[in-house]
Amino acid sequence: MSTARTVLETEEHQALRAAVAALGKRYGRDYMTTVIREGNHTDELWAEAAKLGYLGVNLPEEYGGGGGGMAELSIVLEELGAAGSPLLMMIVSPAICGTVIARFGTEEQKRRWLPGLADGSLTMAFGITEPDAGSNSHRITTTARRDGDDWVLTGRKVFVSGVDIADATLIVGRTEDARSGKLKPCLFVVERDAPGFVRNRIDMELHAPEKQFELVLDDVRLPADALVGDEDAGLLQLFAGLNPERIMTAAFGIGMGRFALSRAVEYARTRQVWKAPIGSHQAIAHPLATAHIDLELSRLMMRKAALLYDEGDDVGAGEAANMAKYAAGEACVKAVDQAVHTLGGNGLTREYGLASLITASRVARIAPVSREMILNYVSHQSLGLPKSY
Repeated sequence: MSTARTVLETEEHQALRAAVAALGKRYGRDYMTTVIREGNHTDELWAEAAKLGYLGVNLPEEYGGGGGGMAELSIVLEELGAAGSPLLMMIVSPAICGTVIARFGTEEQKRRWLPGLADGSLTMAFGITEPDAGSNSHRITTTARRDGDDWVLTGRKVFVSGVDIADATLIVGRTEDARSGKLKPCLFVVERDAPGFVRNRIDMELHAPEKQFELVLDDVRLPADALVGDEDAGLLQLFAGLNPERIMTAAFGIGMGRFALSRAVEYARTRQVWKAPIGSHQAIAHPLATAHIDLELSRLMMRKAALLYDEGDDVGAGEAANMAKYAAGEACVKAVDQAVHTLGGNGLTREYGLASLITASRVARIAPVSREMILNYVSHQSLGLPKSY
């Protein structure tokens, strides 16, 4: 094994990648399309991934996790995606919610949630987006006010994944600073049966096992220990979850792009219209090679972001995670588009399982933050250019 290879990925990471790839292959795209068509959830794959320790690989060992970090968890999601069976809730439950609770939760909160998030018996959703706030988190209007020892939460959230299967939702609200009177972001665990916590399913064109919901919080009363972390930490705790979200969204996009590309390459090797397989023609081969290069470059940036995050460099990880998410989103869309184009009419059939990815691949561009907002981040934070807003 070359030195360069071991520097890029440890033997343990390579072993994890191979093991998860084997799991993904046992399920594959046919499993995912069947689950979607029948309106079910990926319960079998989720349970097996949990049993093998993959879902909680990033969580602390003392709470049942694998003791790893985002480097390991991103490998799991990428390889499942490359097999055609990505688990979107991995982005939300162990990556965002598990990380936030592990870093900032009380001992009681850790004991309550982390073992279940690690072994897959508990799942948690994440609610930040609002109808009128969009990408502007400063316009979040979901507010929490104190009432004795309790908190009372009021507001709305949209595009919250998996609330129907989640045991609780980590809600981003805002509390009033007693000194300045300004609102600051805070995180609250809202259990699914909390009075006043209502979910309404959003009718999506996106075909996925994970459904999207609008949430209405109508004076939801929460105990004091529903607050995660320090009331004054605000953005620090929020971005502790958002950086893993971007890293995992990159993994999601890279995995999907790899799956689409593998289908296209297999087809181009064997499909013969004239005297040679179509993959011998540069008009077919070069765009596929370009897609492969873009996916590999995205993976390198994702790995950089994961390593920086796992080392505790939140600032460095923020820049790299945004870049990785941007690059992976673009690479995913282009890979899917080129794969469908390579197959021609077959690319639109159910048999090959690519047509549904045309819509799904847009997710990596749009969520959890648009590519334009990432370009804003890079232009302001990395290049030092002035803001336009």
